[in-house]
Amino acid sequence: MAAMSSPTSNSSASGTSLLNRQSSKNADTVSVCSTTSAFSTCPDRHGFYGGNQFSEKPKKETLTREQTIAREKKWIHMTTHWSKYMNQNYKKVRERCRKGIPEAIRQKAWLLLTGGEHMMEQFKGEYQRLLDQPGNPHIIDEIRKDQHRQFPHHEMFLDDDKPGQKELFNVLKAYSVYNPNVGYCQAQAPIAAFLLMQLPSENAFWCFVAICDKYLENYFTPGLEMLQRDAGMLNRLLKKTSPAAYRHLQKHNVDPLLYMTDWFLCAMTRTLPWDTLLRVWDCFLCEGIRIFFKVALVIIGATLGPQKVRSQCNGLCETLAVLRSPPKKFLEEDFIMHHIFRLNITIDDFNREHKKQEMLHRKAKLEQQKLAQQHGNGASASNGRRT
Repeated sequence: MAAMSSPTSNSSASGTSLLNRQSSKNADTVSVCSTTSAFSTCPDRHGFYGGNQFSEKPKKETLTREQTIAREKKWIHMTTHWSKYMNQNYKKVRERCRKGIPEAIRQKAWLLLTGGEHMMEQFKGEYQRLLDQPGNPHIIDEIRKDQHRQFPHHEMFLDDDKPGQKELFNVLKAYSVYNPNVGYCQAQAPIAAFLLMQLPSENAFWCFVAICDKYLENYFTPGLEMLQRDAGMLNRLLKKTSPAAYRHLQKHNVDPLLYMTDWFLCAMTRTLPWDTLLRVWDCFLCEGIRIFFKVALVIIGATLGPQKVRSQCNGLCETLAVLRSPPKKFLEEDFIMHHIFRLNITIDDFNREHKKQEMLHRKAKLEQQKLAQQHGNGASASNGRRT
């Protein structure tokens, strides 16, 4: 998947440079508009004392107590016979994930969906062994710089004495030892922090391993090529789902990397309200990164869909401002969940665009290699003349 609709060696290089600047900027941002609300004296139902994620109102319950218990019983039965369901009735698992995993079952379900439980059994004692390793000193310093920036309004991460920051450091450090080829990327920190809010530290670690190595494979490697390819794929899918929004972005040269980097790299953890985020992750852990594409397409289409909005966005900066701060109603749980499964795109569409972007990426890489070779041959000839 390529960053631009027609990638070249120059566009790839500029995309990487842009991405590095965006990632550095986001690293200093604890959450989207995190200081917009006052600090409360008591936490909300998710443990937030303030910030963008703070919710003053109790969640509107759509199920009766009896319906909730019945749904929990179904999930308990399904998790007890997990292999059978995944091998023979995956559609039922997907259907129930889309409805939302019951809060009481979510921890168990996420462990099973990611394969974290299997890895914990397969590598017993491995997490502690990784923690006992010294780790890369440079990476350790980077993690320590970032750990206090993650959800500082949440009860787990309020200060250094809270268990959250210590556990966050442990998870990130352990992963950097577990997978030294990736090491540590700033965008991983909010993902790990989010998992720690749902799971005990060792459970969170193995889910984190699955997220980094399977769900977001190659997202955090140097150069972040996979993100650039997915940016191209998102652009192509947008052309199908929201032609007017697509044409507007093309007209004003708004590259997808300018607005989708934080969405995808941080797995929506700094983009969506908490209730929406939990529901989206229930689906993401079941269906994969396609869910993030769908969420992104819904946000872009809803935000730039109205002609009135597009007419007020007279350039790149105005358009980015709208995309980076979409109306709250377009991020609400009911709106997002209603629309992501009603988009006019299929799995075949995803697969087709994925293959196209892979082909474009290979072509761009071959062109880069040819240019490098020509440059090398020219330098050799020049050196030969001087000697």
